[in-house]
Amino acid sequence: MLFVNAGTTNDQTETIENVTTDEFVRVMVTNALCPMRVVEQDLVSANGLIGVMSSGQGSIANLTGMREVYHGSKAALNQLMRSYAARYSGTSRAMVLMAPGWVRTEMGGPDALLSINESVPNLVNVLLNKQGKAGLEYLDYLGRTVPW
Repeated sequence: MLFVNAGTTNDQTETIENVTTDEFVRVMVTNALCPMRVVEQDLVSANGLIGVMSSGQGSIANLTGMREVYHGSKAALNQLMRSYAARYSGTSRAMVLMAPGWVRTEMGGPDALLSINESVPNLVNVLLNKQGKAGLEYLDYLGRTVPW
């Protein structure tokens, strides 16, 4: 089993109109490119499990007018993982993009709905339940399907 967790954000009020190129690249590289570079290292057997931390904000069905760059980076991660899954569709490898919920961390902030202790054990259970089930799913911390 491999679980890749990488995430950063920018100022939530920055839009594509006013984010600097350097800041855009920083968020995209951290949230999309780097996790996929780890996944591409072929560290998991053909019947193993790859989990990648995404976000419900990576769903293009779940858009708000804030955190545009963060949303875009997690949507990019999701699409890159879908491409990876398509290349390995002939294996029994289980893959899951995880949405941890809104968690009280430095990034989630003090008003977030979940504590780390409420989110993480559920994430682990979802990963364990996904083992042995081939293909890619986009799931939240309770095992519910997140719309792409």
